[in-house]
This record gives sequence, C-alpha cells and structure tokens, in this order.
Amino acid sequence: MKNLADPVRSYLSTVEREASALSADRRQELLADLAEHIEVTRAERPDATIGEVLAELGDPRTIAATALDEAGNGAAGASARGRADAPVRRGKVHPLVPLLMLTLSMPFMMVFTAAPGQLVGVLFRVTGAVLLCTSVHWTTARKTTGVLLAAVLPSVVIGTWNLSTGGPEAGAPALLANLAVLALLTGTAAWLWRVRRA
Repeated sequence: MKNLADPVRSYLSTVEREASALSADRRQELLADLAEHIEVTRAERPDATIGEVLAELGDPRTIAATALDEAGNGAAGASARGRADAPVRRGKVHPLVPLLMLTLSMPFMMVFTAAPGQLVGVLFRVTGAVLLCTSVHWTTARKTTGVLLAAVLPSVVIGTWNLSTGGPEAGAPALLANLAVLALLTGTAAWLWRVRRA
C-alpha cells in the first residue's frame, strides 16, 4: 500500500505547492477533491494502475494553475513563480468551442463550395484542432485521438479525393461521402464531450 500512496502523496504535494497562492481552505478543498477522485476511480477501476489514474487527472501544475485562475489569482501566482501564464489561459476556452469548430468545418465546406466558404471551413478545422490541443479538458492521448479523427483523417480523405481523378462525381455519391465525414466528425466530438474533464 505504501507504494501506491507515494505517487499519490507526491502528486498531491505538487498540487499543494503549486497552488500555494490559494487560501488555505480552498487549497485543502482542492486536495480533498483530488484525493476523493483518485479513490473513487481506483474503486471503480481496480485494474487501472495508479499511474494511469494520475495521468487521467492531468498535470498537477495545470490543475493548480486552473484553480488559481478560477480564484482570480492565476496570473499573479504564475508570474510570482517566474513562469509564463500560458497554462492558466488554456482553461478559459469552453470545451464545446473546439468541438463545434471541428464539427462545423464540414458543413461550411459542403454548403459553401466557393473559395471563401472552403477557406472558412479549413480555418474552423485548424482553429478547432489548435484549441483542442491546448485545452486542459482532455488527456494527451484523447487530444491526439481527437485531432487525428476530427482534423487529420477528414483532411487527408478530402484532399486525396479532390486530387485524385477517381473520386466520386457530384451528386449522390459525393453527398454520401460528405455525410460520412460529417458523421465521423460528429461522433468524435460526441466522444470527446463524454470523456472531457470538468
């Protein structure tokens, strides 16, 4: 049991140290919430290693920075420790924003076939992917999966289709192919929404 407690103790100590600008009550509440989450996850998934549980929680510095930001101390706390405040700003984008941008990129490209509409669709997809990658709401593995399924794969498929001479002609086959890509984007966004961290 001591082997399991050491990584948890180290993780919580890092959060406590990084969140030292929080009031003592709020810091203890944060640590209690994290400890409870770890215990509940371990009880629900006994096959998960403690390392997996802690990795799913995220980087302790990011958790502390988010708590500082929510308390209004984020920028002051980060600069006082000599760090850039970029990790604090990352949590300010609602998790729905990148998901909507990734999903809506396809309808823009389907409806507005002229160059400006296509450009808006591409910008939506790129911006959504960047916001997803910099978000604190998902683990690195889930971000990577989301970007691959919602940005890279559709872009490769559409690019290959447009560059090849054997792609489906306009009409029903093209519409079905576009709807399949839209279903992939929607399904990926729904999955990411379900597995996000609060």
